[in-house]
Amino acid sequence: MNREIKRISEMEEIFDEVTAAQDSLERAIDNYKSLQDKVRRLEDYYSSDQWKEDFAMDERGEIPADIKRGVLSEDGIYDLLERNSEIMRMIETGED
Repeated sequence: MNREIKRISEMEEIFDEVTAAQDSLERAIDNYKSLQDKVRRLEDYYSSDQWKEDFAMDERGEIPADIKRGVLSEDGIYDLLERNSEIMRMIETGED
């Protein structure tokens, strides 16, 4: 009977761990989906004349050095948008 109790306890631990991971993942997916309007805003900004003007200002050193401006990194914002597309495809199709 001890082996059975031990087995049931081990399986219960796995059950609880997987349940917690599923709950966490579902919350993360819901949160990520809720950010898609903001992603579209970033995409619109990146393809706009305003981004080009902001980028040029940065290139000329007109933006103070202490201002965070990763959004003006061509590779950074492009990579973020590509990664977003890949993540959304995984969420929607279940493929990686």
